[in-house]
Amino acid sequence: MSSTAATTVTTASLATHLTILTILSATTVYCFYKSRRLRHLKLSSSTPNPNPNPKLIFISQTGTSKTLAQRLLNQLTTNNLPFDLVDPAVYEPEDLPNETLVLFIVSTWEDGSPPSDGVFLSNWLSESAEDFRVGSLLLSKCKFAVFGVGSRAYGDTLFNAVGKGFSRKMRALGATEILPLCEGDVDEGRLDEVFGNWSDEVISVLKAGAVSGNVNGLSGENCNEAEESDYDYEEEDEEGEVESGIVDLEDIAGKAPTKKDLSNGVVASNGKKNGEKEMVTPVIRASLTKQGYKIIGSHSGVKICRWTKSQLRGRGGCYKHSFYGIESHRCMEATPSLACANKCVFCWRHHSNPVGKSWQWKMDDPLMIVNSAIDQHKKMIKQMKGVPGVTTERLSEGLLPKHCALSLVGEPIMYPEINSLVDELHKRRISTFLVTNAQFPDKIESLKPITQLYVSVDAATKDSMKAIDRPLFGDFWERFVDSLKALKDKQQRTVYRLTLVKGWNTEDVDAYSSLFSIGNPDFVEIKGVTYCGTSATSKLTMENVPWHADVKAFSEALAEKSNGAYEVACEHVHSCCVLLAKVDKFKIDGQWYTWIDYDKFHDLVASGKPFGSNDYMALTPSWAVYGANEGGFDPDQARFKKERNHKSNR
Repeated sequence: MSSTAATTVTTASLATHLTILTILSATTVYCFYKSRRLRHLKLSSSTPNPNPNPKLIFISQTGTSKTLAQRLLNQLTTNNLPFDLVDPAVYEPEDLPNETLVLFIVSTWEDGSPPSDGVFLSNWLSESAEDFRVGSLLLSKCKFAVFGVGSRAYGDTLFNAVGKGFSRKMRALGATEILPLCEGDVDEGRLDEVFGNWSDEVISVLKAGAVSGNVNGLSGENCNEAEESDYDYEEEDEEGEVESGIVDLEDIAGKAPTKKDLSNGVVASNGKKNGEKEMVTPVIRASLTKQGYKIIGSHSGVKICRWTKSQLRGRGGCYKHSFYGIESHRCMEATPSLACANKCVFCWRHHSNPVGKSWQWKMDDPLMIVNSAIDQHKKMIKQMKGVPGVTTERLSEGLLPKHCALSLVGEPIMYPEINSLVDELHKRRISTFLVTNAQFPDKIESLKPITQLYVSVDAATKDSMKAIDRPLFGDFWERFVDSLKALKDKQQRTVYRLTLVKGWNTEDVDAYSSLFSIGNPDFVEIKGVTYCGTSATSKLTMENVPWHADVKAFSEALAEKSNGAYEVACEHVHSCCVLLAKVDKFKIDGQWYTWIDYDKFHDLVASGKPFGSNDYMALTPSWAVYGANEGGFDPDQARFKKERNHKSNR
């Protein structure tokens, strides 16, 4: 063999040995790493816990779970039970084997996944529970309890999926569950009550000795381990008692249908197994009534607006008075459907109303709804008699409503007889302003002519809409776009309604502008979000409320993006609201015609002939035009400002 050939063989042999050595070294390092990790997991429970306090861990998307956790922490502190409130975003999961007691309050997001801050902790539990090398004694020194926060509107499969998963995985790793999983439904209206009951049970158990490792104070029923079936409806024995000690939210309320009921096609509703669901349960009715709603039948409602009261007293009307010439003291705010298909973060009603993807409830007659709404509205108007500023003339006018804002709460277009209801209002020459959340395009297509049709455009991109509206539909974006397309075919007045939430959607001018061509609306209303106080279902604060100057700047930028198709036409400073209008339709000889000739509208409807938005427009008064000194305040009204007695900083 030549020296060259020998060198080649030697080089090849050396390369082969190096390759094998590299593979073996990598494998050794990996195995060493895994063995170290597994040994750490198995032995970490013997490591002294640097912080002996039990943990209260919340996993929250919109602030609900965090609010509940803070509430429980206060209750625990009052009872001399020290706990650390922990955000999972800053918690190291591998410290979990060192814990002696952990309380979890966890939310489930739309697709059954945990909120972003809890993903790492959830994945760690899943990986550890599924890794046979970790073992089932990893968390043997840890006791725990889980309260799940979810929405049954997303279906039983996804309802509290994260809470169920935490309970199952903790038990799989050897942890002891001191109380069965408790499931809260944010849409049922009893979340606070159910959480309060669970909190009382937790404190009772802890006082019985669970903190020190003694769970003898627990009854046998409460100590039963849950089945792997994720706490589905439990079987009943012949006496009707639940076989398992696991109690679901509906079981607590005494409303849960059993598997036997489900197999017989019987669905429990309001405690009555009659096969007919009532949209307004007693709990929801009590909640809405407390908020001032007058409930009509089984799914409708009416409420007197503060602007109705204001104009009855001669203190000014709402932005619809400035933009479109309605008489606020003659406007009735109502809805034929308290249910909605979204769970918006800025919901005025704090999600006290039900949700659903389709009409699945009893249905009341439209004539009854209209007559009852008018009767209830009149009763509320009569209560204004004798209030300072209310004259006999204005009170008499208020008792004869001329306008109906079908935007009180929920999704009015869901009501199957919405066209018949609109007909009943028009027969009484009551104008209709209907707002839809753009999830039912087919309903928009089949809707008869109304005075003005609104589509809520709460976000301009799919991701931001998912975050803000929290829709129930998986194809919410496609439904939204199709709704805008359906709006384009309407001949009567159409509006995009934009609600600006600072920090959420105020930077999307370009994206909003791109939506104009899809629906080609007559008007674009841009309004700052209204802060409605603290809510367990929304984490919005006053920091998210834009100033009127912010709304004006956004509106001007949006109008500029339209390349002259839209201009800023009106504003209502008090409502932090601005109106864009189509120039070629509503600006004639330099003057705006955004107001409505209501008598002309009703005559056109009664004629049965086709008509368009140009056929019933009226001149906008100078005080309502954008930039006027009055800022949209009617000079015929008396401006009233409350005295603010702020405490001195001195």
